[in-house]
Amino acid sequence: MTGPEVLDVAREGIVTLVLAAGPVMVVGLVVGVIIGLLQAVTQIQEATLVYVPKILAIFATMLIAFPFMGSQLSGFWARIIVRIAAE
Repeated sequence: MTGPEVLDVAREGIVTLVLAAGPVMVVGLVVGVIIGLLQAVTQIQEATLVYVPKILAIFATMLIAFPFMGSQLSGFWARIIVRIAAE
């Protein structure tokens, strides 16, 4: 495998990682910001208040986005296996 091929596989892996993890990370960020704003507005400074809604939102997002995430990852590995078999 040449240098450009390695870089191509690495780039494809990073893109796949961002696509697979993106929905969960965005939901975690949005829920965290909303809870932070709610805490700032109501002046409730409870540190544990952030964790339960964020965990529930991330879990629900994983259940909803799992088919998409799985197809992205399986497609990536199928392309990697084809590259390995071609050499």
